[in-house]
Amino acid sequence: MQRERLGSRLGFILLSAGCAIGIGNVWKFPYMVGQYGGGAFLLIYIFFLAIFGIPVLAVEFALGRASQKSPAKLYYALEPKKSKWHIHGYAAVAGNYLLMMFYTTVSGWILTYFIYSATGKFEGASQSAVSGIFDSLKQSPTEMMIYTAIVIVIGFLVCSIGVQKGLERVTKVMMIALLVIMVVLAINSIVTDKTGDGLKFYLVPNMDTVKEVGIWNIIVAAMNQAFFTLSLGIGNMAIFGSYIGKERSLMGEAVNVAVLDTFVAFCSGLIIFPACFAFGVQPDSGPSLIFITLPNIFNNLPFGRLWGSLFFIFLTFAALSTVFGVFENIICCVCETFGISRRKSCIINCILMLVLSIPCVLGFNLLSGITPLGAGSNIMDFEDFLVSNILLPLGAAVFVLFCTTRYGWGWKNFFNEVNTGKGLKLPAFMRKYMTFVLPAIIFAVFVIGIVNIFA
Repeated sequence: MQRERLGSRLGFILLSAGCAIGIGNVWKFPYMVGQYGGGAFLLIYIFFLAIFGIPVLAVEFALGRASQKSPAKLYYALEPKKSKWHIHGYAAVAGNYLLMMFYTTVSGWILTYFIYSATGKFEGASQSAVSGIFDSLKQSPTEMMIYTAIVIVIGFLVCSIGVQKGLERVTKVMMIALLVIMVVLAINSIVTDKTGDGLKFYLVPNMDTVKEVGIWNIIVAAMNQAFFTLSLGIGNMAIFGSYIGKERSLMGEAVNVAVLDTFVAFCSGLIIFPACFAFGVQPDSGPSLIFITLPNIFNNLPFGRLWGSLFFIFLTFAALSTVFGVFENIICCVCETFGISRRKSCIINCILMLVLSIPCVLGFNLLSGITPLGAGSNIMDFEDFLVSNILLPLGAAVFVLFCTTRYGWGWKNFFNEVNTGKGLKLPAFMRKYMTFVLPAIIFAVFVIGIVNIFA
């Protein structure tokens, strides 16, 4: 069976960036910036994105393109005989399922908020009433499950049409719309009265803030965010590498995807921080920033219902772009593992994902008594911990070591693959860095994440 191909380089870049661009960019990134010192965090984040986000991204692209397989089977095509690297392939597949078990729930919240905003549910509501709307949503398993199911069904419907006709075509339109809406929202936020302090906080490092938060805390937080923003380690980027030809070098494509991903995160800050400072809202209000703080801000803006609706459709597109990308990975893995058609894989996985998403949905209401990570935690926190703190960093380390050591695919094979085609090349002097330093940094991210969770 001939492998499907993406129709264009633009489609590849937008699909890869779309998979990376998600809730982490437009939800987590702004509140992390707010909690960890504004401009100083932003600069350190970009530094770490360059030194290890881009190289690991190039590794995943290379593995996918060289093997022409999904993460479930790529090791079988590239590993030395009698080696056991392929075990990680199954861990990567499990990571994709785990990620979607809670990501679809949050995507459902965002879709719900777009409906709420478009229908005027927030208009005239007090601050406590807006907070109550979010609490009410989490306490309603039926409403949460309906919107989660809508996200899941839309995702598998788009992927069932095919790589070019479904996934690539829909993602192109959605990503271009996302970028246009984002720029419009950013310009509107910047030109709103009294936004100067917000821009200064976001763009200019403040040494007093750095001392208050602690430079080590800022470095650790920026390191974590730079690593996790690209969702590396479970093969989400490898699958798109398997759909492209040899015309372009993969280091250059990795830079393009990382720049687009960072541009969206950066613009999210331009949307949020000027508005926060203009209306006297603390920028470090944490995860509630999107679902409680921002609806209150939109209530105080002229044409607030319009801006709120645009913001949440922008957020919906960002969430769906990741859902589409991860679902494509899951579908392809199942097709190759069991030798079934794309259509059948979509049906099976749609039913399976509807079932697997139930614990997360119920974790906020009927199963709220389950606190796997201690008091105040829930099932979503546990699922997120398994993916973000264990499977992503350890998976990324395995990918890198497989490409750089003689016990795996080897540096020579990786180096030739990543540099095939026109564009930016990976320098030969990066060998020692990627063989020794990069795995050490990734392992440090893993250890720090574990310590922070249980401290």
